[in-house]
Amino acid sequence: MAERLWRAGTKAAVWVYRRTGGRVGGKAKGGSPVLLLTVPGRKSGVPHTVPVAYVQHDGAYYLAASAGGAPTEPQWIRNLRATHSATIEVGSTKHPVEVEVLRGAERDTAWNDVIVAAYPFFADYETKSGRKIAVARVTPTA
Repeated sequence: MAERLWRAGTKAAVWVYRRTGGRVGGKAKGGSPVLLLTVPGRKSGVPHTVPVAYVQHDGAYYLAASAGGAPTEPQWIRNLRATHSATIEVGSTKHPVEVEVLRGAERDTAWNDVIVAAYPFFADYETKSGRKIAVARVTPTA
């Protein structure tokens, strides 16, 4: 039941974001901007769209799979690990993107110098979750 409510809420948030070009639903906690990420399901191949907070840095968008500090990571990061490309919508503009889920020192640098530097409250999510939060870099393609 909770999963159905979550999916319905996500679907409504995506609809509102698209309908308003991101003017409604385009900001998350702490004022962090939100984009829509569309990625195929790793098992089904069916595209799923979810709102995700991001930090734009050096021409790329950095996404932290924080799930608000939940102990399990969100499905979208699992789906990103299984693909090399996705689509993002920033406001009313769509971009195909190349996907990299960062690892090791590259992940740690992005976490500290990009994500937490822009929005320090994300550090609390990692503590609260008890896990190392995955970071994805999505870069628009031509």
